[in-house]
Amino acid sequence: MTATTTAPMATAPAQTAGKPASRLRDWATRGPLLPALIFMIVVTQLPFVATLVISFFDWNSLYPDARSFAGLANYQQVLTDADLRRSVWTTVLLTVTVVLASLVLGLGLALLLDRRFRGRGIVRTLLIAPFLVVPVAAALLWKHVLFNPEYGLFNGLLHYVGGPQPDWISDTPLLAVEASLIWQWTPFMMLILLAGLQSRDHQQIEAARVDGASDWQIFRHLTLPHLRRYLELGALLGSIYIVQNFDAVFTITSGGLGTANLPYTVYQTFYQAHENGLASAAGVLVVIGSIIIATFALRVVSSLFREEASRA
Repeated sequence: MTATTTAPMATAPAQTAGKPASRLRDWATRGPLLPALIFMIVVTQLPFVATLVISFFDWNSLYPDARSFAGLANYQQVLTDADLRRSVWTTVLLTVTVVLASLVLGLGLALLLDRRFRGRGIVRTLLIAPFLVVPVAAALLWKHVLFNPEYGLFNGLLHYVGGPQPDWISDTPLLAVEASLIWQWTPFMMLILLAGLQSRDHQQIEAARVDGASDWQIFRHLTLPHLRRYLELGALLGSIYIVQNFDAVFTITSGGLGTANLPYTVYQTFYQAHENGLASAAGVLVVIGSIIIATFALRVVSSLFREEASRA
C-alpha cells in the first residue's frame, strides 16, 4: 500500500516541473516573432483603429476646432451619397471585369504552357514579366506608350492600315483602366492555374484517352473540375487587390470620366474635400470588404493544402 500511494506523489512534481519547461520552450520559439508581431500591430492595426475612431466624427481638416461626434452619419452618407454609390458600382464593375478576363486569359496561357515545346522557359518568363512591373509604371506605359492618340502604338498601327485614330482614354476610359489591369494580372492567374494543371493525376488523364475521350471531354470533365479550387483562389486574391486598386485609376484617368472607384473617392474626399471623417468611413468599408474576401481566400487556400496533404 505504501508503494502504491507514494508513486503518484513522486510523479506529480515531475509533471508540474515539466509544464514550466514546456512553456519556456514555447516562448523561446515564439520570442523571435514578437518584434515582427509588434511592428505589424503598430504599422497596421493602430492606424486602422485611429481611422475607425475618426470615422465616427464630423471632422473637416480646414476647421479642426469644429469637429463633433457624428455616430453612423458618415457611414450613412457613404451608402446614400450618389457619387459614393457610383464609385462603389464602378469598383464592383472594375473588379468583376478584370478578374474574369484575367482568369480566362490566364487559363488559356496556362493550358498552352502546360504543353512541352522548345523555348517554353523563355516564353514563361516573358509572360510573367507584366506582373513584375511596378503598378504605376504599368499604368504610365499604357497611358503614354499605347493609348496616346498622337504617338501611341495602337493609333500608330491603325494609321499604318488606314484605320481611325480614337482617343482611347477619352472615348473608353473605364475600358482603358481595365485593359491595363488585365494585362498586369493575367500572369498571376496563369501561374496559379499552371500550378493546378501540373498537379493533375496524369494516370487518370491517360486512362481517359485510352477510353477514347477527346481533348474537350478531358478538359470539361477532368481538368476543369480539378482547377475549380485554383480558379476560386485566383478570383479571390485578384479581387482583394482590384477592390483596393488606386494606381491605375489615378494615373490613367485621374478618376475622371466615370472611372473613380472607392479607393480613389476616399483619396479625393480626404485630400481635396478635407473631410477626414467621411473619408475614414469609406476607407473602413473598403477594409471590411477586403477582409470578407480575404476570409474566403484563406478558406480556399486551407482546403487546397488539405487536398494536397491527403494526396501525399
